[in-house]
Amino acid sequence: MLARNLVTTLVVLLIAFSQSATARVTGLPDFSSLVEQAGPAVVNIQVTQFGERVQRMDRGANPEGQQQYPEDMPEFFRRFFGQPNNPGYDEPDRFGAGSGFIIEPDGYIITNHHVIDSADEIIVSLADRREFEAELIGSDPQSDIALLKIDSENLPYLEFGDSTALKAGQWVAAIGSPFGFEQTVTAGIVSAKGRSNNSQQYVPFIQTDVAINRGNSGGPLLDMDGKVVGINSWILSGSGGYMGLSFSIPIDTAMNSIEQLRTTGKVSRGLLGVIVGEVTREYAEAMQLDRSAGALVTDLNDGGAAARAGIEPGDVILEFDGSPIEVWSDLPPLVGANPPGKEVGVLVSRNGDQREFTVTLDALETDNEGNVQASVAEDEQSNALGIVVQPIPSELRDQLEEVDGGVLVAEVESDEAFRSGLQRGDLILAINNRKVEDMDDFEDIVEDLPEGKAVALRIMRDGNSNFIAYTPAPEE
Repeated sequence: MLARNLVTTLVVLLIAFSQSATARVTGLPDFSSLVEQAGPAVVNIQVTQFGERVQRMDRGANPEGQQQYPEDMPEFFRRFFGQPNNPGYDEPDRFGAGSGFIIEPDGYIITNHHVIDSADEIIVSLADRREFEAELIGSDPQSDIALLKIDSENLPYLEFGDSTALKAGQWVAAIGSPFGFEQTVTAGIVSAKGRSNNSQQYVPFIQTDVAINRGNSGGPLLDMDGKVVGINSWILSGSGGYMGLSFSIPIDTAMNSIEQLRTTGKVSRGLLGVIVGEVTREYAEAMQLDRSAGALVTDLNDGGAAARAGIEPGDVILEFDGSPIEVWSDLPPLVGANPPGKEVGVLVSRNGDQREFTVTLDALETDNEGNVQASVAEDEQSNALGIVVQPIPSELRDQLEEVDGGVLVAEVESDEAFRSGLQRGDLILAINNRKVEDMDDFEDIVEDLPEGKAVALRIMRDGNSNFIAYTPAPEE
């Protein structure tokens, strides 16, 4: 009897343990308390760009003031609506929508720059259905952040978390207004950190699989404590809808921009003055690096901060201001987080030897809208091929034992060249079977190319030779 009871007890314990283990393995987090806590601070944003208005007496008039109507237009439409699609016809208003969140109880709100860009009117709708017209304090297209202010007090607000502590696999949630459906909650995990985007190269984006769609832009990405770790910004999609790749601005990166927008209405960034590219396995071996890490300096701004400090093309930047550089895209966010005029240490590898330089950062020049001003050296102007080239650095030339001549692609500017597969860092060895000896030879060959005809480039990439062909865009 005792043995039977013992067996029964063991069976019950095993079943209970099995059920408990199953719960631990298959159980999912409950986001309901998080949503109750954070939801009231998430807002919907409606923007309007006003269309052009004309005086009614001018509708249907040509530049000389004479009415121009189709002969068969009814008199009713002539009198009251004017002629459609003529210079005197009204342009309709344009509307847009996004999300945002309150960061202080007195009405400061964060959203994306692209949500409010060119808006004439910004209306903020709170979770309790109240609406306010918002004032734009400032916005920054480089980080895609905008700061708004509404006239209210004692508002619910969100606290900032620590985006640097995020790890791949952690649960996160988003609250926003996809397609106008307010207070929509989606959840997922952190897929990766430090993702780059050519449009916002100063932001190391957080990649998640949280469902983000049009209207989610500007809303918060929340950790399991209900604190903001990111600002939802964009998705990668072939259809325009969510496909499992969503990207958010880390809140630690955004905080620097937010503080500057609040105090000055704009964001200032330091400029190192280098053009960098990937350190390939072959280049790492040639430069006596133990691995293909860092940012390869392919060119310098003439007289810029890096050039003044002594950094040279061919150097590999290993650390910036004490932070390691694993891939080239790590560098721009670190540089941009520092103000102009700051002295920073830059550790580079040159021909296998490590050297440290003290660099005084320049200011990143922007226009009135905060967009980066193009800066191309006089000897690196774009050409009919839609690319920028430069001489091959001596350090790289020394490693090309079997290659004579050639030029290095510094930038790929045209859509045609980009779609063909041409990349920065490629070596152009020949154009239409004409060998390229040097920069002068390259320019002479390009000048002789017939307009509107396909061009075949013989290139070298990672030690392998290949051909790329495309038809350059006609010159304007």
